[in-house]
Amino acid sequence: MFDRFDLTIEQGEHVAILGPNGSGKTTLIKALNRELYPRADPDTRFRILGRDTWNVWALRKHLGLVSAELQHRYHERTTVEDVVLSGFLSSIGVHGIAGKAIEPAHRARAAELIGELGLEDLAGRRYGTLSTGQQRLALLARALVHQPHTLIFDEPAAGLDFAAGFDIQRRLRRLADNGVSLVIVTHHLDEIPTEVERIVLLRAGRVIADGSPASVLTGERLSEAYGTAIDVVAAGGRYFAIPA
Repeated sequence: MFDRFDLTIEQGEHVAILGPNGSGKTTLIKALNRELYPRADPDTRFRILGRDTWNVWALRKHLGLVSAELQHRYHERTTVEDVVLSGFLSSIGVHGIAGKAIEPAHRARAAELIGELGLEDLAGRRYGTLSTGQQRLALLARALVHQPHTLIFDEPAAGLDFAAGFDIQRRLRRLADNGVSLVIVTHHLDEIPTEVERIVLLRAGRVIADGSPASVLTGERLSEAYGTAIDVVAAGGRYFAIPA
């Protein structure tokens, strides 16, 4: 639950949101994606892209989501192609009636993205047979079908080995360079690309720090947020947390 929560993210920004478990990170993502709604209150305002109300299906054409939670919602027998196609419907899979809404143009766009992400040999494979990194790439393709101007990543490298994690990092940086706004929710400082110019630090449903990486990613601030002694090492524009 948020407590006197006040946060504005402008279009075009690259922002990382950090905080311990229970700080409100997942709630914020679900509110942005309209899986959760704020309590009706005269003093509460929650605007997305300048609007108080949205048709949820229209909104999801503007925002792409990649998360480990979403990754686990797909049935293991769903094909990679169907995972990507489901992005057009904001659904989990394209079975039954949902599948009838898929048009040839959708399949062409899905094939394009599958090729761009190096998954062309896996398009017909069952999702459950893929590695965690390959599944994450399939979700990235799903998120990109509408060419959204903002992508939300929840723990982008969670469960990935070094090679897959580095690959996701390169793709995040490429997306940022191509003008896609990034909102990255993470515990891990080393997952934050150098293109991110703003860090929001949460604790217990409140913003306790908001500013540049250099001003927020300090041992003092992180120790306060996480309730444990943390030191921060900076190298090459990247930050790494170590026990104090």
